[in-house]
Amino acid sequence: MSVMKNRAVLRWLVPVTAGVAVIGGGAAVGTFAAGADPALPPRSAAQLLDDLRTSRLDGLSGTVVQRADLGLPPIAALAGKATGNELAGLVTGTHTLRVWYGGEDRQRLALVDTLGEQDVLRNGRDVWTWSSRENTAVHRKLPTDGKDLPSAPATPADAAQQALAAIDPTTAVTVGRSATVAGRDAYELVLTPRDKASLVHQVRIALDAKEHVPLRFEVLADGQDEPAFEVAFTQVDFRTPDADQFRFNPPPGVKVTEESTDARPGPAGKALGKDGTAPGRADGQRPDVRTVGTGWTTVVVAKLGDMAGAGGAKAGGAPDADMLAKVLGDLPKVSGDWGSGRLLSGKLFSVLLTDDGRVVAGLVTPERLYQAAKG
Repeated sequence: MSVMKNRAVLRWLVPVTAGVAVIGGGAAVGTFAAGADPALPPRSAAQLLDDLRTSRLDGLSGTVVQRADLGLPPIAALAGKATGNELAGLVTGTHTLRVWYGGEDRQRLALVDTLGEQDVLRNGRDVWTWSSRENTAVHRKLPTDGKDLPSAPATPADAAQQALAAIDPTTAVTVGRSATVAGRDAYELVLTPRDKASLVHQVRIALDAKEHVPLRFEVLADGQDEPAFEVAFTQVDFRTPDADQFRFNPPPGVKVTEESTDARPGPAGKALGKDGTAPGRADGQRPDVRTVGTGWTTVVVAKLGDMAGAGGAKAGGAPDADMLAKVLGDLPKVSGDWGSGRLLSGKLFSVLLTDDGRVVAGLVTPERLYQAAKG
């Protein structure tokens, strides 16, 4: 879930990720390396969990580096362009973001690449998104109840919250080695799935020894020594940023769109209706979703519609649709007693796109997906 949607998380987590200029450009993977293990007073896993859940965060700013090595085919990087969602590119490579957090109603994040900058800012009920490449901005007022906040990329704490939600009998929680992250001493919580059928070997969360805020989040795939996904601070300041950091001043010539309060941001800034469907999508076309299994080996099965012929998208339409059709059409073909389709597999997850219009996905091997597709 997005950091911006979870008030409980905002008590302790890193600033919400939502946009402005990134300082320093892309960072090398080496910036993630921890220094010598600091000598810290012993703390149990239960104590660290309590520290995490009860800590208070009033303000923070810093630089976050995310690296993803999910073992996906090269065509996966094209998916974001095909769907009109630039942030989908975060599933591959290394990216640097600059984040600011000034409380539950003030957040700012920036993602910058070689083609431009994307910003998201929240200041009270005002939310702005801005693209330097297009020189366009979208402004909307949040409802007075503060709900319906936009999604954003994960910081270490946002990612940690999702992992902590999995702590139940399916997960072993232990204390790892102490570390130095962004120049600060940190404890490490280690989450290990008990079900060996999961592709996730471990989740490691480095907690600031004083502030108890996640500074680094790593996911290791089964059989791998290096993280398949990691997001970490390389620089952090726990002072509350100035109020000016959360005010958006439109650049000269920017085209500003005022968005209805009843509409929610969709991919690439496209508005979704109050019911969460895309414009022109009828209620009867909402995905039919079910789950198979529990815990780390849960498989999600969604019925989306006829995908035969174009690998999941029909060609001959808009350029983005044609590109998406090519991306999906390049995936390897698979078949079995469950039917036929195409498979996207990586180090941490597998996704099956069936020709009869189902999407089957999970942190499991393709064989588990095929079993779930039989139902």
